[in-house]
Amino acid sequence: MHEDLKPWYKQFWPWFLIGLLLSSITFSLIYLVVSIRYYDGSVGGDYYKRGLAINEQLAKQEHARALGLEAQVLFDNRTGDVVVDLMGESRPESLALALIFPTDSDFDRELTLEHVHEGRYLTTLEEPLRYRWYLQLQPEAGEQAEWRLTGEISFPNDAPVTLKPGL
Repeated sequence: MHEDLKPWYKQFWPWFLIGLLLSSITFSLIYLVVSIRYYDGSVGGDYYKRGLAINEQLAKQEHARALGLEAQVLFDNRTGDVVVDLMGESRPESLALALIFPTDSDFDRELTLEHVHEGRYLTTLEEPLRYRWYLQLQPEAGEQAEWRLTGEISFPNDAPVTLKPGL
């Protein structure tokens, strides 16, 4: 009783196992390319220094609270104007407004607002914003940033947003 054996390359199981290995390698390479191409940068190389700087940020917010600072921010979608009304005991010549996109730092923006009249500051956006953003307002970087106000907004939004020390 001699059975006629087929060569290995005509058998089902070797090709099934080779197919499993090749599909594993293919999907691994696809995931590698996607992870490199769409890296979000959420954990930077200086995360330890950022962690140590939290006390400095808390001190800025506490100082803003001691000065009684609060700001109303209005974004005009038609003209692109950004108006900030600052209330409290501080009137720097210019303010820095950081617009921070929650998921992709490539979209973050830094605006400089110039003092125009009794606590009112003004600047212009080049294009209208969409989605949700975090806002941080502090004196211009050239001046020592002693305080910081924070808040968040979802666009489009025609109502003023209140920024306060800390969340």
